[in-house]
Formats: sequence, C-alpha cells, structure tokens
Amino acid sequence: MPTTSLPRILSTDFDGTIHEDFGHSPIPTAFWDRLQLLRTAGVVWVINTGRDLTSLMESMGRAHSPFMPDYVVAVEREIYRHSGGHFEPVEPWNTRCHADHREAFQRHAASIRQLMQTIEQEHDATLYDDVWSPLCVIARSNRQMDEIQVILEVFCQQAKELAVVRNDVYVRLSHRHYSKGTALQEIQLLTGIPPERTLAAGDHLNDLSMLRPEIARYLVTPANGISVIQKQVRAGGGYVASENAGLGTLEGLVHFGW
Repeated sequence: MPTTSLPRILSTDFDGTIHEDFGHSPIPTAFWDRLQLLRTAGVVWVINTGRDLTSLMESMGRAHSPFMPDYVVAVEREIYRHSGGHFEPVEPWNTRCHADHREAFQRHAASIRQLMQTIEQEHDATLYDDVWSPLCVIARSNRQMDEIQVILEVFCQQAKELAVVRNDVYVRLSHRHYSKGTALQEIQLLTGIPPERTLAAGDHLNDLSMLRPEIARYLVTPANGISVIQKQVRAGGGYVASENAGLGTLEGLVHFGW
C-alpha cells in the first residue's frame, strides 16, 4: 500500500502495460485487487492511451473491468473525467487541444499531402487520414517504420508545431504541445497532485513523454517494454519488471510500496 495517506496519481498506458489482447486474463485479477486498494487509499487512476475513448471502453468491457479509471487520456492528448457513470471532456483543455490541432494541420496541409506522396513513392506502407491526424501510417515492419519515422522527423523540424507519435508499426502526426506527458501534467494541475506523488507506467514509444522524472517521480515498465523505454526508465531511477504487461506493472507498484 502507499507509504502515505495523501492522494496520489497512478498513470498507466493500456495495451502492453496493463492489458494483453491474447492473455488468458487480459488484465490480471491481482492487478485489479491492488488497484482497488490504492483507490480506497485515495489514489487517482489515469489510463493514458493512444486509443480513442470508444475503443478503450470496448476493450475494458471485454476484459470485465470491475471499475473505471478516474481519468482517461485518449489518443495521447484528449482528457476525460469519469463522472456519474460516464466520461465527460475536460475543458478548456479538449477544446483548446482540438483547435490547436486543426490550425496546425490546416497550416501545413499542402506540405503534409506532399509528404504522403513521398512516403507512398518510397515505401509500400498503408497511409490514411482520420479524425485525429491527416497522416497516419501502418508499416509492414518495424524496420520500415524506422525509415518512415526518419522522414517524418525531418519534416517536423520544419513544421515545428508538429510531432511524430509512434507505437510499434503505427505512426501519426500530432501537435507538439499535446502528449501523454503534457496531458498528465494537466491532470496534476486539476487534482493538485504533484509529480512527486505520481507513478507512470508504459511500454512503448508513445509513452516516452510521461516516463520522465519531471513528470512522474516513480517510473515503471513491464518486461515487454521496448529497449528505449527500459533505458529511459532506468535512467530516471525507475523499475523494469521481470513480468509482462499487467503483472509487470503490478510488480512495479509493489516495488515502490504502492
């Protein structure tokens, strides 16, 4: 259990950090049991994910989740608060977030179209746009995505408002000021809970922005965390677990006395 009775924040990624699609139990019962104790002690739980809110709720339903998080950060930037059995957008954050993305994407629309053509000419990846990004890419392999990411990073050096958000073989463009890390900072402001009383857990590239000591004092990655994540967590004084996904995150909570 926590070493203090004061409320704290637990920010967890979803896929690969607490949830496994093909696991016998997608989210381990032992994780739920520990989380219930933490919530009773006043800990605020945030799911900080690259999924949209609908997709997250569907997967939590299939995992037979006994309760919902206090906050959700969806698509690495939108913030929702659980209230009265539903999730409501946190304002003015979400409105400002949507406006900033719309303006940045419109400003660079012509360059983004040209960028898509360049990627299509050089790689046989799948490109598309959706409501969150005018450029999304699914590569055929991580090696191919490494090459595509270089192209995107060079582009973002010129389009300075934009950033590359990658998870495995998937990537999209986002506004540089909105990430899992900055969204978690906003929740810290809303709750009055500082980074010193925050634990963050993640396993992949889109978690890097929140797995930093200035964002969360306690850092955890399960054993399946990719090498760059493990390196950053260790450098920040965090814990790399021996178990995968939910059991690994649980191992980290226990390690830090949570």
